[in-house]
Amino acid sequence: MKQIASRISIYSADAFGVCSALYELGGLCVMHDASGCNSTYNTHDEPRWYDFDSMVYISGLSEMEAIMGDDQKFIDDIVYTAKELSPNFIAMAGTPIPTMIGTDFKAIANIIEKETNIPTFGFDTTGMHSYVSGAYKAFEALAKRFLKRNDKESRVEKKESIDKESREAKNTIIKVNILGATPLDFSINKSVEAMVDLLKENNFEVISTWAMGSSLEYIKNAGDADVNLVVSYSGMGAAKYMYENLNIPYVIGTPFANKVIEDLKEVKSTKENKISYSNRKIDKDAEITIVGESIMSESLAYAISKEKNKTVNVISSLETDEKLLLEGDKIAIFEDDIEKCLKNSKTIIADPLFRPICPLDSNFISLPHEAFSGRIYRDEIPNIINKSL
Repeated sequence: MKQIASRISIYSADAFGVCSALYELGGLCVMHDASGCNSTYNTHDEPRWYDFDSMVYISGLSEMEAIMGDDQKFIDDIVYTAKELSPNFIAMAGTPIPTMIGTDFKAIANIIEKETNIPTFGFDTTGMHSYVSGAYKAFEALAKRFLKRNDKESRVEKKESIDKESREAKNTIIKVNILGATPLDFSINKSVEAMVDLLKENNFEVISTWAMGSSLEYIKNAGDADVNLVVSYSGMGAAKYMYENLNIPYVIGTPFANKVIEDLKEVKSTKENKISYSNRKIDKDAEITIVGESIMSESLAYAISKEKNKTVNVISSLETDEKLLLEGDKIAIFEDDIEKCLKNSKTIIADPLFRPICPLDSNFISLPHEAFSGRIYRDEIPNIINKSL
């Protein structure tokens, strides 16, 4: 019963993460489910729904189809719709029912692509994991499908030119991609636009933003970048792929502090990946605890420690790579585990729906997270990109 949340909310599901990541790219996104998932997604988890048209649909899986099996109807519906709408690509996302009946999304994707000649993705999401998992898979799949391998210059050859590039770096514009930007993490409060503006002010050219404010054509040009900025864990899969296949290094960190800008310029020269918040002061009895997405929370902890000279630790309440956390920070996904981690916390920064499991005598600072509390506190989500805390 450990996975039950009795007092707090739950995060947006992995299928919604797929749809959110691909929302602005002109694709046909289909959640394979009976009904309900689509309305939950567009009502609570997609702030762009009423202002930005997108082809997000539900398959309408019936009870009889689930029991007897009828993948052909699913395939036929998608093929018909795709021929009517001519999307840039097709993406299917699974939910609990197709997971239980063993739907093979990759096989179905192959069939649909052959019939339509449209790039098609089948994501084995289950509805039992968070949006981070789905968005991670979606961005990684985009990179693998639409970005071309650059064999003209190997990583070794690039490293041989480090000295020359270091001398020229100060006077050249650096091309950068922003990876991992969705409203589930950053809402629609101009945070993503603030990141783009900050980079432009510091002599960067933003090639693409994955995936808010960039069309698929911009995404396809991401291989032209000199460096990637990973602002949430959702972007790590694409970043790793581009590093290994396109020789593009990356910096991990949300730009709550100017350290990210410095690190991007350094990585452009060294070609070595870097975690921007890695030198934050560690203290097992920290004054402040932050609960939330790993990269955003670690970056905020770094900014607070530098600006306010406070000790901070992080509880990642979502899937992440342990290597992205600093010593003493923890991954706690379930309600009981999070509550145990918070039992001695003095000051807590988290979404307000975490308040019921926080110590009564703790100082609670509200920082709403779209993926956790949905639209309830949307108007209270601050834009703190490169701003005083």
